[in-house]
Amino acid sequence: MDTKELARRNRRVMICALIFVCVMIGVCFAAVPLYRVFCSATGLAGTTQRGAAAVHTAAANARTITIRFDSSVDAALPWDFRPEQQTLDLKIGQTGFTSFTAHNLSGQPTRGIAVYNVSPYKVGKYFTKTQCFCFSDQPLDPQQTAHLPVVFYVDPKFQADDNMKDVQEITLSYRFYPAGSRSLDAATKKFQNAPAE
Repeated sequence: MDTKELARRNRRVMICALIFVCVMIGVCFAAVPLYRVFCSATGLAGTTQRGAAAVHTAAANARTITIRFDSSVDAALPWDFRPEQQTLDLKIGQTGFTSFTAHNLSGQPTRGIAVYNVSPYKVGKYFTKTQCFCFSDQPLDPQQTAHLPVVFYVDPKFQADDNMKDVQEITLSYRFYPAGSRSLDAATKKFQNAPAE
């Protein structure tokens, strides 16, 4: 084998290796957005669905389920955050409405972002929010109070799924973190990597 042939083969191997490295870097950068899309489509890790508007109405034979509302705040955010009601009994397919209250307890302007999920996790693919404050930057002036509405429904397909027969209650949880904080980043990553039931 002559030197020119060897150099040509080495160049070909080097180009293939560089293409492989570039593809792998691209896959790494695309992994998180693709995972979010996958979770949203499948309900993995308690990720709820998002809808433009409730298109379903409760059927006469629709079962009633209890929706429980849960709230918490990261210690670094000086807010009082709570649901305006603890539970709501709702027929499958019926549109539900609730509101949360956030109050800035400090003398400084603050900004928070809420991370959410539903439990049990397996219900996520049937729980659809049509209006929500989650993952939105929420600024509050000193001592300001905000009412944060949530509109949602449980898809009627829930009733036909044998895996949902044991579900009598769904918990919708929100936790506020300081906007731009490491704790928010960690919570988002933890939420994305939560196991499905």
